Amino acid sequence: MTTEFKKTPPKYREVTDENGRVYRIGETDRDIMGRPRWTMVILPWIGMMGISICEYAFGSAEETLHDGQGWSSTHIFWLLGVWVFFQAAVAWPIGLLRETEKLSARTAMLLGAVGAYLGFLALAHAPNVFWAYLGFGFFGGSGAGFVYATCVNMVGKWYPERKGGKTGFVNGGFAYGAVPFVFLFTNYMDVDNFSAILSLVGLWALLAVGVSGLFFKDPPKNWWPPHVDPLDKKSDPRTTRALLKNPPAVKQFTPAEARKEKVLYLMWFCLLMTAGVNIFGIAFQVDFGDEMGFAGGIVATAMSLKAIVNGTGRGVIGWISDLYGRRQTLTFVCIVLGLSQFGVLWSGTIGSMPLFLFFSMISGFGGGAIFPLFAAMTADFFGENHNATNYGMVYSSKLVSGLLGSGVGVLVVNAWDYKGAFLIAGAIGLLSAALSLLLRQPRPTDDVTKVPETVPPTPVGAR
Repeated sequence: MTTEFKKTPPKYREVTDENGRVYRIGETDRDIMGRPRWTMVILPWIGMMGISICEYAFGSAEETLHDGQGWSSTHIFWLLGVWVFFQAAVAWPIGLLRETEKLSARTAMLLGAVGAYLGFLALAHAPNVFWAYLGFGFFGGSGAGFVYATCVNMVGKWYPERKGGKTGFVNGGFAYGAVPFVFLFTNYMDVDNFSAILSLVGLWALLAVGVSGLFFKDPPKNWWPPHVDPLDKKSDPRTTRALLKNPPAVKQFTPAEARKEKVLYLMWFCLLMTAGVNIFGIAFQVDFGDEMGFAGGIVATAMSLKAIVNGTGRGVIGWISDLYGRRQTLTFVCIVLGLSQFGVLWSGTIGSMPLFLFFSMISGFGGGAIFPLFAAMTADFFGENHNATNYGMVYSSKLVSGLLGSGVGVLVVNAWDYKGAFLIAGAIGLLSAALSLLLRQPRPTDDVTKVPETVPPTPVGAR
């Protein structure tokens, strides 16, 4: 006679803080998905590296696409603008589908992998520029948006107590994942092999995004790691300062509630300006360096350093924001982003290669750091449960900034040359720093209902 033993589901309990916000504690990461939660940092990081090529290495392929496909430079820069438009456009609807459980994280990643692959196939084999706009701009951009929206918001759910550094690390993959391809496109790709190279790069994106996405899993709503007491911010020395500098949102704001807060629109406009400056640098730095007489290898090195610092800076600045506060760090980053545009222009004008490389790196640092800061700040202000949708609303500003930074950027360069364009970009960066001083976490309102501090233990799966 054999006796069967059924595994008892882990118990959890729900506690509330002084604002009425609910925290679900008791379950470990291994209870929920059978593995440690750090895997939900590494896997999204790999997925983000898979889509980074499209944006951060695109400028390095511009000359070859111009010669090999016969597309004008204006069309090619608008291709990047359309890609950025759709990459940002899907963030809000994907977030909504994810949080209403109509789209799983795994499915979103697989759809994103296919979209990214189709984008590269379009660049490699499109018979005319219309199919490039459709394949790379629409399918490639939308696929990247599926991946970006899923990866960035996943980390904050698994690390609600220390989301800055982790979000920054994952977000960094969106930049430095492109570094090998910057050199590949600049030094080895030509009119004879560009179709084969772009097809293989697309296959890499398909595998990196698709395979990592197979293991994605969300934590339960309101989940909080059991070793940190959400009612006592000093319960864990590793998180004390982060929670004091960036206190959790007063409640889990639904998208409808978040839209009533003025700070949401201020965040949208601030990200619009900073993202536009970042995309402008990505799109035009290679051409500017060429026009200033720098060798192709130097320009590729500058762009690679920009991507490396852009990516690593996201992780570093996220960690710094945990220590010193998200809003204070954002103001500093905006100042750096604005001043670096003047530095790139000045160093190029005087023909100084070391200074050009230096200011390219500084520009990359500022341009990359803004995204994880806004992603983490959205969760700080409005909570983690609806962060995919709420951050999707903030991130939708990239719909406009992509067109301004790339498409309108080429019109500004044609009208006022690089000097006028870089001066405008620098001024916009400094203006965004001033606006960031106004960002404040929404405070409790009278309709936040106070409930008892604890609720009796409830089985897993209960609502």
